[in-house]
Amino acid sequence: MPQVTVHVAKSTLSKLIDAALAGEDVVIAKGNKPAVRLVAIPQGRFEIGLLKGNLTDPAPDFLEPMSAEDLALWEGSA
Repeated sequence: MPQVTVHVAKSTLSKLIDAALAGEDVVIAKGNKPAVRLVAIPQGRFEIGLLKGNLTDPAPDFLEPMSAEDLALWEGSA
């Protein structure tokens, strides 16, 4: 785990970020005292079609009119 001073961190920030992205913990110290740790933020990957095949088949058509019975239940007149 590399430890650098604030002065060195200012001049080599992009290298320190690359090290953090590579999985290293980078410690920035004020003088000889460790102050902060620079670590990468995990990035999630968005995937289209993640639920493909897990939904009911055929999928319901939400644009088709409700049946009279369902409509009565929604309106509270059943």
